Amino acid sequence: MSLDLIRDILIATVPLLVIFPTLFAFTTWLERKALARIQNRVGPDKVGVPLTRYGGRFSLFGLGQPLADGIKMLFKENIVPRGADRLFHLLAPILALIPAMLVLCFLPLEFPWTKSLLPVQAFLLDSAVIFFFAITGLNTLAVFMAGWASRNKYSLLGGMRAVAQMVSYEIPLVLSAVVVVMMVGSLNAAEIANAQAGWDWFVFTPWGLAAFVIFFIAALAETNRSPFDLPEAESEIIAGYFTEYSGFKFALFFLGEYIAIFAISGLAVTLFLGGGSGPGVAMNLVDQGLATERWVTVSAFPGLAVIWFLVKIFAIIAVMIWLRGTLPRLRVDQLMGFAWKFLLPLSILNIIVAGFAWHAQQQASGTVKAIIWVVCLLILYATAKGLDQLNRPNVRPREYKYAE
Repeated sequence: MSLDLIRDILIATVPLLVIFPTLFAFTTWLERKALARIQNRVGPDKVGVPLTRYGGRFSLFGLGQPLADGIKMLFKENIVPRGADRLFHLLAPILALIPAMLVLCFLPLEFPWTKSLLPVQAFLLDSAVIFFFAITGLNTLAVFMAGWASRNKYSLLGGMRAVAQMVSYEIPLVLSAVVVVMMVGSLNAAEIANAQAGWDWFVFTPWGLAAFVIFFIAALAETNRSPFDLPEAESEIIAGYFTEYSGFKFALFFLGEYIAIFAISGLAVTLFLGGGSGPGVAMNLVDQGLATERWVTVSAFPGLAVIWFLVKIFAIIAVMIWLRGTLPRLRVDQLMGFAWKFLLPLSILNIIVAGFAWHAQQQASGTVKAIIWVVCLLILYATAKGLDQLNRPNVRPREYKYAE
């Protein structure tokens, strides 16, 4: 490996290792403030810069709280249970963080300083979407490793819950992405984003909207977000698989969880929301010679496409935060039944509907295309309604025998 290639790889990856942890810190502050507002509290507002040695500070709405939490985690004592497997207890948080950081490279983020580094950008791989799902699957192993190595019943229960949940919801997650891959005819993340140039986003089609909703729900379960946070349900199993973790190891789990949220939100933006497309951003097809062509992003100013990409990511994360402060936690049987009895059949039907509709509208006029869209929308809605009625528990109305 030449020194130039090593240099290009470092230039392409180091910004991701700096930008996303910084955004992670801001996201934790944003989530705590939003949840506090929902619950009629103040949230973090104390940590800031001291102005004088005798008192007073510049708190700036508590933006220094993530930094204070990070410093606290670095210096807290690392406690390992007596009967725990020390090696796997250490490897679990590392294995949870590394895949989450790796998959960020598969997001089509073209920073201004990486324009000349196309050969080392992972999102240009022809199978980038497959790599994304393959690497994120390692998180399941890390979670179960943490639960088993802790030698704690609550941790083991949390790990077993997490494995069952992640395996169940990974199927509709992948099937929802199949719809987009089938439409574009490519597993290349950059080509998928470029196919939605302008406002031709897949979320604006009936099958794309259904796939996006399925993907978003499955992503909530994959990242253990409310209302699918059973692996770390405080009221039942204390803190789940990381009950016995403290200090820096706990911080690694925390960082890995939020980086995974960024990664899965970035994939949703790539598949359904047009990637970095938006006002002021255009995609041009450039001839490179030798019968090869490449899409080139043209924006009003450098980095605008990246800004739009991050804005869309934060919009998805804002919905996740809102749901956490709004919805109650599901029961285990409800969670598993929803995956296998509702999302899985609906995602399979959506693939079939998308395939037929895509071929039917190729030579169709505008009116016929609108009719096809309405028919697809009605089929998907009727199926979702039917599955909902079919899976509802048969509960008889309460009888008051002695109420006179």
